[in-house]
Amino acid sequence: MLHFINKGLSVLGLQLNQCFFMNDSLAGRMHPINRALSVLGLQLSRMSDEIRKFQEEYERNYEHVIRNGRGFRAIKHFRYMGGGAHPTSISGLHTEFVSYHLYKAKPKKVLDIGSYRLYILGLLAHYDVTTIDFRERKSRLENETIVTSNARALDLSDHSFDAVVSMAALANFGLGRYGDEFDLDADIKAVNEMIRVLKPGGLLIFEANIANTEPTILWNRARVYNLAMIRHLCADLDCVEEKFFKHRPLRDCSFEELATDPEHFDSYMGCWRKK
Repeated sequence: MLHFINKGLSVLGLQLNQCFFMNDSLAGRMHPINRALSVLGLQLSRMSDEIRKFQEEYERNYEHVIRNGRGFRAIKHFRYMGGGAHPTSISGLHTEFVSYHLYKAKPKKVLDIGSYRLYILGLLAHYDVTTIDFRERKSRLENETIVTSNARALDLSDHSFDAVVSMAALANFGLGRYGDEFDLDADIKAVNEMIRVLKPGGLLIFEANIANTEPTILWNRARVYNLAMIRHLCADLDCVEEKFFKHRPLRDCSFEELATDPEHFDSYMGCWRKK
């Protein structure tokens, strides 16, 4: 459907795209047309010369596709992901940081709390991994141990793991976003539990939302920390490495470059060692 609409809009140098996330602050700065379209998950933008050129080639090449001579039926499903640098994502930067430190440490026992599922599946190709979920879940993999537990009170023994990993989770604990119980201190309790189950010398590797401003709760989406608050959570640990990543545009950054608007937060990655 979008292809046919965009074919008409291309005459005006415009294109209609899917818009996956919109917050109130961003919506307030949008053109009235895009504000209305955002309700449908759509956004209108100017078409670049690169995309316009590709679309012309697309129409020409479609005639060859129709006459492919191999028995394929031809149906238009327009896609374009070319041009510019190789695409990456914030989750890719997060997982790269974790992989670097796990590779160096070579832990025997790994606990993951709330990270990206695809990354956990990658870990399971190399490690026996224990994962935490407050909802009942089963795994198809024999080297994954699932513990149904709340991150605030882990049903695990002290000093059990060589590494604890947590991405895309800490900022959400206790806000009810995933059906969990409301608890404003759930993040503090969860970090204390992660530290408790770590062996001495073990690594805590985690991700958090960060902005260079006062700590903020985007109710009930997530917490946004400042650096002082994150370091306070890890006060009893030794810092191995800290990194910051900007979300817009996506790249490594210094502390001074972090967003000052908490609604447009950036990412913190930390690797800390238990004493």
